[in-house]
Amino acid sequence: MPVTNPWLAGPAPTRRLPSERLAERILNLLSSQNMCVLATVGPDGPLATPVRYYHLDFAVMFTADPRSPKMANLAADPRVSVGVFAPLVGQASSRGAQLFGQARVLATGEPDFDHYWAAFRWQSDHVERSRSLAEPPTGPLVVIEADRIVYTEHWLRRDGYAPRQFWRRPQSSASAA
Repeated sequence: MPVTNPWLAGPAPTRRLPSERLAERILNLLSSQNMCVLATVGPDGPLATPVRYYHLDFAVMFTADPRSPKMANLAADPRVSVGVFAPLVGQASSRGAQLFGQARVLATGEPDFDHYWAAFRWQSDHVERSRSLAEPPTGPLVVIEADRIVYTEHWLRRDGYAPRQFWRRPQSSASAA
């Protein structure tokens, strides 16, 4: 029987990508998708919610109804995991990331709100729902800065790299002191 991707056979390589190349691949994934699964935990246990997101560097962000179960969960415990993945058509196309961090809920006027809001493309939602572009949403804006990311891409095996790679937010010089 012919094998379409012989490089998938056998043990996976263990070599790590250089950090710049890994960062580029993660940002490419975040830029090329717009849906994620947000995992929170609440009084009834885990909650996994599909969410449309936008990103700025290694942060994902979305808006939500303040009364939603995911927002109640975030208020009680801001630790989250976010899954982003590309459509799968076979093992060779397997590509996704798990982001781990803490959610921050920002309201208009709070520090950092304008920084993230500038990258949030709310206009398409308004057009789709026949809302005026003169009246942007008022929030809240949920921002998750990834502390660490587990990135999976089986195509990396072709070049001798492990299909699972690990990214961590670099320590700033201020926090290292």
